[in-house]
Amino acid sequence: MQTDWTPLRQELARCRAAGVPLPVWWRDDDAVTHTPALDRLCGLSEDLGLAVHIAVIPEPADQTLAAAVSAHSCLVPLVHGWQHINHSCEGQKKAEFGRVRASAAGELDAGLKRLKHLFGSRLLPVFVPPWNRLDPGFCNDLAHLGYAGVSTFLPRVSRCAAPGLMQVNTHIDPISWHGGRGLVLPETLVKLTVQTLTDRRAGKTDPAEPLGLLTHHLVHDEEVWQFSGRWVREMLDGGAEPSSPLQQESPDEQA
Repeated sequence: MQTDWTPLRQELARCRAAGVPLPVWWRDDDAVTHTPALDRLCGLSEDLGLAVHIAVIPEPADQTLAAAVSAHSCLVPLVHGWQHINHSCEGQKKAEFGRVRASAAGELDAGLKRLKHLFGSRLLPVFVPPWNRLDPGFCNDLAHLGYAGVSTFLPRVSRCAAPGLMQVNTHIDPISWHGGRGLVLPETLVKLTVQTLTDRRAGKTDPAEPLGLLTHHLVHDEEVWQFSGRWVREMLDGGAEPSSPLQQESPDEQA
């Protein structure tokens, strides 16, 4: 797979020269159990030196996943909905928490408690809504239940989604979900990353928000694996610093 990374390298250099923060993080969704794909994800994370934050579906998650997390410090579990079931009305885009439901608050509470039981202190109390869709009305509930962060997709509008609830999203998804689930054209992904960085440098979006790679290890083909690893390596080699959804930003970055 031949990819021209020159535009990204040049933009990273411009960001460094301008003193723009370059925090980067990695989120991988839909973990439930220990699989060979999870082993590969873990190995890649360890080779790259960047932790992978696995968004775990609480209701079906099992002890084999807990054992894998316990054995590998590179795996950082987050809360991924409750059952990853679509509750949207007919004709609307899929979402588990895209609208207010009578049982929703109980599911949010149960998800956090179940994963605390499975992972203990290794759990990062960040809520990742399935399909990246979340009714804003749930944000106060999340904070009151003990969540400290929320993560969806695309640049955040504000640092906090609610008092006490940090917002740290993902921005680059290499999978072509409507095109056979293979790799999006590498040139397109490089261009999107460059534009994301350019917007930060220009002050159009928040440069302090960790720039997030979003992957789904259970459906990767070889090209997705290869591109994801190379993307992380290019970012780190270009001056990006490993970050985390709840990592405190400096006062200058918060301004």
